[in-house]
Amino acid sequence: MANVDKKRIVGLFGHHGCGKTTLMDAILNNYCGADRIGQRYLDSEEIEKEKGASFSNHVVAVDYKDTKFYFFDTPGMADFLGDIDVAVNAVDNVVLVINASAGIEVTTERIWKIARENKKPIFIFITQMDKEGVNFGELVSTIKETFEDGVKVVPLQVPIGEGPDFKGIVNLITHESFEYDKDKSGKDKKLDIVPEEAKEYYESYHQELIEDIVETNEEMMEKYLEQGEEALNPENVFNALHQAFEDDEIVPILVGSAEMNIGMDRFLEAIRLVGMHPDERKFVGELDGKEYVIEPKEEEPFVGLVVKNAVDPFVGKLTFIRVLAGKIKPGDSFVEVQEDSNEKVAHIYIPRYNDREEVSEAGVGDIIVVPKLKKSKINDTVAHSSRLIKVKYPEFPEPMISKSVKTSSKNEIDKVNNALSKLQESDPTFSWEFDPETGETIISGLGTTHLEIMVERLKKTFKVNVEVGKPKIAYRETIRRKVTAEYKHKKQTGGHGQYGHVKIEIEPLPRGEGYEFVDKIVGGVIPKNFIPSVDKGIREAMKKGVVAEYPVVDIKVTLFDGSYHDVDSSDIAFQIAARQAFKDGMNNANPVILEPVMKVEVYTPTEYTGDVMGEISAKRGRPMGMQSVGRGMDKIEAEIPLAEMLDFSPRLSSITSGKGYFTMKFSTYQEVTPDIQQKIIQEREREKAEQE
Repeated sequence: MANVDKKRIVGLFGHHGCGKTTLMDAILNNYCGADRIGQRYLDSEEIEKEKGASFSNHVVAVDYKDTKFYFFDTPGMADFLGDIDVAVNAVDNVVLVINASAGIEVTTERIWKIARENKKPIFIFITQMDKEGVNFGELVSTIKETFEDGVKVVPLQVPIGEGPDFKGIVNLITHESFEYDKDKSGKDKKLDIVPEEAKEYYESYHQELIEDIVETNEEMMEKYLEQGEEALNPENVFNALHQAFEDDEIVPILVGSAEMNIGMDRFLEAIRLVGMHPDERKFVGELDGKEYVIEPKEEEPFVGLVVKNAVDPFVGKLTFIRVLAGKIKPGDSFVEVQEDSNEKVAHIYIPRYNDREEVSEAGVGDIIVVPKLKKSKINDTVAHSSRLIKVKYPEFPEPMISKSVKTSSKNEIDKVNNALSKLQESDPTFSWEFDPETGETIISGLGTTHLEIMVERLKKTFKVNVEVGKPKIAYRETIRRKVTAEYKHKKQTGGHGQYGHVKIEIEPLPRGEGYEFVDKIVGGVIPKNFIPSVDKGIREAMKKGVVAEYPVVDIKVTLFDGSYHDVDSSDIAFQIAARQAFKDGMNNANPVILEPVMKVEVYTPTEYTGDVMGEISAKRGRPMGMQSVGRGMDKIEAEIPLAEMLDFSPRLSSITSGKGYFTMKFSTYQEVTPDIQQKIIQEREREKAEQE
């Protein structure tokens, strides 16, 4: 395997349709033997090929010169932010792909923020420079205006020609110019001079780049001020740029056209020279309750991070692991730390675009594929048994939208559940739950598109047919006043009877506190071995409230009295008594439905701010503040019930002519008004009637 400093882990990010996968195609065409550009080689799922879009992260190894690149090609839709978060954390170098025709799009800005929050160094790659109407200078100005917040954004390359006349690239550090054949072969011809078509851009940005770099290096700055640029060695300038890039001080802009196969070698060369190495990044973990820095050294015990799970129809489950420390080879064992699962590695592979390449060893900075692990969840840690570290990672967005799925045959339930478990392992923002009483399975995700794709995967990848119900909101129930309740479960049958008697006090807890059980039994009126049965019975009763059968939250239950029978009392008798006492008590405690309320940040052009505010109010939203974020955009912060957010995206798009976007995450549960509660109860009754 290559030395650690000869590896680069790179993520391609950007708005849906910006050209990430085409860029990957061009690289695979030039360096991995792929036939031609435009085949979407990494979109391996049938649904991705059908829709011409990536719906999960794809990882591939590419060899260029003496360096091994590991690329993540990521989805561009907001519904797949979970995959984007995983990839931002997994890679060392973020490449923000901007389509020269479309400019900066909504998801591009969101990914920029995610990368900056995670302190990830960023390249900007402007692709499709050959399209009609492209103006590189205007686009660079817009990029600077949008993104220069404590970091300098400056071209490292400028185009030779633009639009249909685009034919090559000039490097502003080496002053080298490269012109490309029009046959999409990717072959270039090195020129002796900077061509006339590139001179204006060369003169505009060359000085700026050099000055931005030397400002980050005191020794170089002195030399530059005393002797001018001629005294600077290009290799030293690249080294200084590499350091400034790693320190998140400079964002270099690169150019090319993936479709025309122009500049792919210059793109890889820039990342090879400037990009961050795996041994320059230290992951932080937790060991024995204390923060622990994982040194990226191969002599350390093995530590890896699960960055992707996939299902191969022939092999089964495949787990992709980034090696953070140590080495690993076939025959080695490790522990899946979060799951406490001992795993043995039979084979190790490197992900290639058309297959997997088996290797005898892997080290720091490699991304390996390991088949058939018993347990492995994305962002979990795998480690040598001598050092059970848990790597820290950014929190995932919570699943927010739910739908019911139902099989046409009871025989298929196990098959569906097995498939859903595999989907959950491959996407941590997707969850599911089976309700044995209704025979329904509830799936939850980040948005309607997210759930649609998951259902398509069920059908196409796992060959199971399901009927999809309406979106469901995760309502909850609670109480508003303190009550006492009592229930005596007494049943006489042949042989032993059943006897359990409890007296409980039920009171509301502050929002978000969950459930608390207090044992105040004295004198053995209920034997100690039956106290857990009471707790268990209450927990069981809380799964379905008395208003509309939603789970109950934020309740404290105190068991203070009761009685038992020497012969007839049992675990199940006390469970039943507790369950019934809780239901009776809850009915008298002024029960109410709670709805999930989201913290929403809406970004809108200033001219639409008033209309957007009106829409938020119409959706029972509560504006919390508004501020200008520059570039003619405003940010509105609001709290809006999730039930009102289901159609917010198309409404916002309509109001803002497609220029507005929003982020949302769960904030709290709040009581609904009586009229809304009545609507929810009626809807719930309709659902139950349809299930019968």
